[in-house]
Amino acid sequence: MYILFEGIDTCGKSTQIELLAKRYPHLITTHEPGGTAFGLKAREILLSDSLSSKRAELLLFLADRAEHYEEVIKPNKNKTVISDRGFLSGIGYALANGDFDFNELLLLNTFALSGDLPNNIILFLIDKETLKERSFKKSLDAIEQRGLEYLLRVQACMLQSLQKLEIDYLEVDASRDIEEIHKDIISYLNL
Repeated sequence: MYILFEGIDTCGKSTQIELLAKRYPHLITTHEPGGTAFGLKAREILLSDSLSSKRAELLLFLADRAEHYEEVIKPNKNKTVISDRGFLSGIGYALANGDFDFNELLLLNTFALSGDLPNNIILFLIDKETLKERSFKKSLDAIEQRGLEYLLRVQACMLQSLQKLEIDYLEVDASRDIEEIHKDIISYLNL
């Protein structure tokens, strides 16, 4: 089973993945970008904001996704793999950057994943006040420095995209208590 935990930075997806990994040690956890040797290099480039072209940014994310699929997802098809981000983030960020079409993005991402889309997606949704509060507590990477409004636009694009897909999903109010969210996720995934 291939499961994506999606959402913008500081929404709590990584915390929930850590809790699941402690509770269920048989799970395979990974993340995009950065879940492979190539992904680490791609992540460094992406988070340094050294690319001036949003198309180049998209293509680098897609290259990482294809490599991540070959190295992590495909070899573990018979196991439960939980990825901290994936193609929904890729589509959401690209749409928020403008000049891209949902159907083209879906086609490109489906190609990068060899047609093997995730079984489930858990989308963490955060309100502006909680995002602002959590963002002030950390140092921001180049993408986060694009601002709160940009991140909220990405989140809206993720939700709109998810609603167009035929993938089972759970929406999570990221401002809720960590333990309550954890219980909801366990109940939803039925691990």
